This record gives sequence, structure tokens and C-alpha cells, in this order.
Amino acid sequence: MVKALAVLKPPPDLTISDWADQNRRLSSEASAEPGQWRTSRAEYQRGIMDAISDPAAETVVIMSSSQIGKSEAILNMVGFHIDHDPAPIMVVMPTERDAETWSKDRFSPMARDTPCLQDKIANPKSRDGNNKILHKRFPGGHLTIVGANAPSGLASRPIRLLLCDEVDRYPFSAGAEGDPVNLARKRTVTFWNRKIVLVSTPTNKGASRIEAAFEESDQRRFWVPCPECGHDQILTWPQVKWDKGEDGRHKPDTARYHCVDCDAAWRDETRWAAVSKGHWVAEQPFAGTAGFHLNEIYSPWVRLAAMVKTFLSARAGGDDMMKTFINTSLGETWMESGEAPDWQRLQGQKEEWAPGTVPAGGLFLTAGADVQKDRIEVDVWAWGRGLQSWLIDHVVIEGGPGDPACWQKLSEFLGQTWQHASGQQLTIAKLAIDTGYETSAVYAWARQVGFGQVAPVKGLEGFNRASPVTGPTFVDATIGGKRLRRGARLWSVATSTFKAETYRFLRQDRPTPEEITAGAEFSAGTVHLPNWTDSEWLKQLTAEQLVTVKNKRGFAKLEWQKLRERNEALDCRVYARAAAWIAGADRWSEARWAELERQLAVEARGPAGEASVKPTSRASARRRMMRSSYMG
Repeated sequence: MVKALAVLKPPPDLTISDWADQNRRLSSEASAEPGQWRTSRAEYQRGIMDAISDPAAETVVIMSSSQIGKSEAILNMVGFHIDHDPAPIMVVMPTERDAETWSKDRFSPMARDTPCLQDKIANPKSRDGNNKILHKRFPGGHLTIVGANAPSGLASRPIRLLLCDEVDRYPFSAGAEGDPVNLARKRTVTFWNRKIVLVSTPTNKGASRIEAAFEESDQRRFWVPCPECGHDQILTWPQVKWDKGEDGRHKPDTARYHCVDCDAAWRDETRWAAVSKGHWVAEQPFAGTAGFHLNEIYSPWVRLAAMVKTFLSARAGGDDMMKTFINTSLGETWMESGEAPDWQRLQGQKEEWAPGTVPAGGLFLTAGADVQKDRIEVDVWAWGRGLQSWLIDHVVIEGGPGDPACWQKLSEFLGQTWQHASGQQLTIAKLAIDTGYETSAVYAWARQVGFGQVAPVKGLEGFNRASPVTGPTFVDATIGGKRLRRGARLWSVATSTFKAETYRFLRQDRPTPEEITAGAEFSAGTVHLPNWTDSEWLKQLTAEQLVTVKNKRGFAKLEWQKLRERNEALDCRVYARAAAWIAGADRWSEARWAELERQLAVEARGPAGEASVKPTSRASARRRMMRSSYMG
């Protein structure tokens, strides 16, 4: 009876930050600073956590970098409500695996080591069913932990407190149910005092859930007073400066933050002291949604020298690494450059080599095949160090997927060879073929010729730079009217990633002929186009652009749209690039590239430089079996 009455008592006048300072214990296996929690260690967390306690704030949005303590803040929110304001709580992670990991590695240690929580959650070893990995009961409420990829979990029960972590990593749709955030939000509609918390590092501009939510909030930013002049300011990356040595080398250890007003230099200790005196300022009127933005410069756990090293490495590594720095260190969205290069500009970048031959820098071949109603188009690309590429061949096989003769010609094409500058003959290492049209016919042909050289592929929406190709997945196939379980091996390709990469490579500056003569090298990723490509093929290669569109629910996403009707050259390029990924070129060691050069008698000038061949007798080129209808 006493316990029941205790549950019905109104919650004490206590904020989440106050509760954490009084009760929270950090676990040694989950924190670099175990022991008693101190909000003053990262003062900016106070405003974030206390916004949850504010009755006027229904939604709280946190768009931030990593390393600012947002994960611990989420744990404090959960612990506070279990202890002082019991309610049905749901924590949504990107996947079910992430949900299990969070439960085991983050929540369980907190519940174990925080004394006021120990008696409110059943022992995990008990058999009463009140403490499962993804569902935990406590007096007055329960905690449910789900993955955004599990629609059944999102729609399971009413929720008063909804915590959505890393929302930009959520799938576009939870099965066929729609946007996971909206699906989870519906669980809260029966509670007048509901709280919805959205947390994430951002991703691509125009397609970031957290950015869209932050823009609808009051957009609070943390202002810090200068220790020298007292001028309040937002901490931004351009104010981080460092020295260079006489030899031009960067010296990250000299990094400091400069006041935007008096130019006073703050070392790390000064910066951390200044941040402890900062305060939140809203840039927009408050209308029920409190929004917070932070970057790593505010973090008491990050030194500026480490940030500078990360920045320099990202700048040297290209757009992929710079995107990671912008997202995870600065907490800002990345603007994907999907503007199509000018095809007429590409006309002036053509180089000379004979049709059907492989320049010295090309060390292996892949092909991309696009299946159309009345034909199959195939482009062959050579790949070298730094993923430089050369267009070697373009063929059009007439007939289409319903013509057995068409598939026979494609099988013969797999056995064709192309002469390398060294005189040796190269075959196609891997051919990736699209399964979007006449899937069964593609599977049947792939089974016939074998999956060792052929990779059926399926395009997926969205960007996935870490793993743009996944698989293979064994899928059912219908062959000759008979269904074969697990009859085909299918690779999934994030086509947006490779389209954006191709356009970025095409826009790179190139050395002039004079600079090449003087020893200048082409950049990694350079796309080399032969003089025998015509304007139609170039138009197809640049036939799409990346735009931001909104669906019926108003959610924005990035989408590739056609500028011209035909885009076969771009599709074939993407499939050939996927084939290079499947072959392992993105992960090959220096020794593997050196071995390919040795086999072809190639002398390389550098990791991404021009190559030459050792003198050798040239074998006679084989007569070509097929040629494009529009490229001679």
C-alpha cells in the first residue's frame, strides 16, 4: 500500500541535472571518468537536461557532434524518470543490435552502480520477467528499448517519454510502416505531459532528420564569454588556429582558440574554463520545441590538437573523410555535391589511346552492364592506383533480355580480352549487372556463367560511404518457370554514393600537359576519358543531378533526378565501380598493387601517379566482337 501511494505522489521539484548531481554514478566500463556525476564538468549539459524537466517543452532536439556527452545525458533522463517521475519510457536506437548494445553496455551499468535505481529494477538474473534486455519494469512504469528497423516494437505500447538516439541513422522507413520517428511519436499521443527527445549527429544537408527538427525548434546555441575581454561568442572552427614550421609542416600541438573580438588565444585549459561560464541563447521564438546545437570545441574531453590532426587528415583524405569531420566533429550537415559536370568541359579533357586498349596505369578491368528492353549496354573500365580509372570499351548488344542470342553474346563478351600497354591481355575481373529489369532473366544468366565473374546488383536509396556495397545475399530465383530457393547471389549497391564520387572525380583539377611533362601527377580518383567517346556518351555520363525533395509527409531527402532521358553511361559506370569494390580494390594493400604492376611489367611513379611500362613485345590485338552503335 505504501509503495502504491508513493507512486501516486507528485514528483519532487527536482531537475534532471540536480538529480544527476545527487545520485548518478558513472561506471568504470562505460565512462573514462568513473565516479560521481558532475554537471559542471560540461556545463552546457545542464540546459539540455533541464529542458526535459520544463513543462513547457514538449520536444527537445539535440544536434551535436560526438564527444560532448549526449549519451550520458540520455541515461540521466532515463534514470531521473525511473527514480522520481515514473512513466512508460521508450528508447529508440538505429537497429535492434544497437538497442541490445545500449541496454547491456550503457543502461545496465548505470542501473547497477546508481544506488537509488538498484532496488527499482529487478535483478537481471531473476526469473520474474521484469528485467529483460529490451524491456524493464519498475514501480510506476517500464522501459522499452527498440530498434528503428523493427516496426512491431515501435507500435507496441503507449509511451510518455520517447528518446530517439542517432535519428539520422534510422532507415527511411520501418518496414512498410513509414518514417520510424513518426511511428514512435504516435505512441505518445494519449499523454498530455509527453516528452519527445531527438538526438543525433547530422548527416547530409536536406536529408537530415535532426537538422529538419532543429530548424523547427528555437535553435539554442551556447555562448561563451572571453576570459580576456568578456565578449560573448559561439565557438566556431574558423577561430581555431595553429602554427606551421619553417618547412611548411603543420604543428597541431600549437592549436588554440582565438577570441572573435580581441583575438586573445585560449589554450585548452582556458577554453574549458570559459565554457563552464557559458549560457544558452535561443535564436528563434520558443513554440514548444527546444533545440540545442553543439560541436566538439565545447567538449572538455577533446583537445584542440586532436581536432586539428583529425581535420588535417580529413582534408588530405578527400570528401569522404571531410564529411565525417563536418558531421562528427563540428556537428554540422554535409552538403553533397551532386551537380552534374558540364559534358562540354569533359570534351576538353579527353586523352589519346586506341579503342579497346588499356593504358599503362590500368591494372585490372571491371564492367558494368545495364539491361534495357531491346539491348544490353556494357562499359569496361580499367582501374589503377588511387582508383584512377580509364574507359576501355563500350558495347551495345542488341536483342534485349528476351532474346537468348543476346545473352549468348554477353557470355562471349566475358571471355574477351583487351590488350594492355605492356602487350599482355587482360580479361574482365568482375562484371556487375543490374537486376532492376527482367530480374529472372538476369539471375538465370548469372547462374549459367557462374557467380565468380558475374555479380548481379540491386540499387538502394541513400548514401553509405562506409559500406556502399553489401552482400552477397542469397535470394530466390525463378529459372525456366521453376522457383529455386536461394538460387542467386545478389549484391546491394548504394548507387548515390558512387554517383556522387564519380561526379567529384570528374570535377577535379587536372595538371596541364606542361605540368605533366615537368613531373606532375594526376590526383587519386581521376577519371580518364578517351578521345573516341562521343558527345552522346558524355551526356549520358552527366545525365543526373542531386536534388532535395520532400515526400507526402514533408520529410526531405536527397534524390537523383534525370537531366536527360538517357543515363546508361552513368549507370554502367556505377555498376563497374561496384564491381571494383566487390573485387576488393578499395581495401587492397600496397603489396597487392605492386604485385599487379609486377605482373604487367608496370613501373609506377607514385600511389596515384602516371605509370609506364617496361619494354616488351606486344601481342597482336584480338578482333573486337561488338562495337557501340554510336561510338564507331
